[in-house]
Amino acid sequence: MSSQSDTAPYEVLDRLFDARHSCRGFRPDPVPQPTIRQMLNIARKTASWCNAQPWQLIITSGEATERFRRALLEQVDGGAKAAPDFLFPREYHGVYLDRRRECGFQLYETVGIARGDRVASARQGRENFRLFGAPHVCIVTTDEALGLYGAVDCGAFVSNFMLAAQSLGVASIAQAALASQSQFLRAHFNIDETRRVVCGISFGYEDTGHPTNRFRTTRAGTDEITDWRA
Repeated sequence: MSSQSDTAPYEVLDRLFDARHSCRGFRPDPVPQPTIRQMLNIARKTASWCNAQPWQLIITSGEATERFRRALLEQVDGGAKAAPDFLFPREYHGVYLDRRRECGFQLYETVGIARGDRVASARQGRENFRLFGAPHVCIVTTDEALGLYGAVDCGAFVSNFMLAAQSLGVASIAQAALASQSQFLRAHFNIDETRRVVCGISFGYEDTGHPTNRFRTTRAGTDEITDWRA
C-alpha cells in the first residue's frame, strides 16, 4: 500500500476537489483557532492581479457568530430587500439555468420540498441567513477602486480558502446570499465605505447526518468547457 508521501501532488489536489462540497448543515463545535490560522496561511498565498491581494476578512467565532446570526435573521425576517455591492446575475439561461435547476431540485428533494412549494422553499432559503448552523463565518471584502478584478481575485481566494479548509477536515459553503445584505454587514461589522462585500463563507465541522449534505452537484466535462485550437 502506498503512503501519503508516495501520492503525487496533483492526486492530492484532485481528491480535495472531489471531497469538497457546499455544506448546508454544520455541527455547533467550534474550529480551533490554530486550525483556522492554518487555513488562512494556505489561502493567503492565492495569486492576484498585480499581486494586489485585495481580500480583507472578518471571521467570527463564539458569541460574535451568534450575535451576527441573530441580527441577520432579524434583518431578513423584517423584510429587508437584497442590495448587494456587486450586481447579481441578470438572468440564468440555457445550460446555466439547467445547472441551477439541477442543484435546486437536488437540494429540495433531499429535504422533502415539493416542486412549487414556495413556503417550504423560502424556509430553506432562510437557512442561508442562519449560516446553516455554522459556528463561524468569514466575510470577504475587496477595495472599491479595484473593481471587477479585485472581486475576481477574491473569488480565487474563496476557492483556495475552501480547499484549505477541506484539507484540514473543515467543511464550508460560499454564500452570495450574505452579500445581498451588504449595507447591513457594513454597519454590523463597521466595514469602511471603501470596501465592497464579495461574499461570505460559513464554515465548521459537517453534520454528516444532515439530509442536505447527501447530494453532490455535477461538473461539466473537460471537452464541454474547452474550445481546443491548434
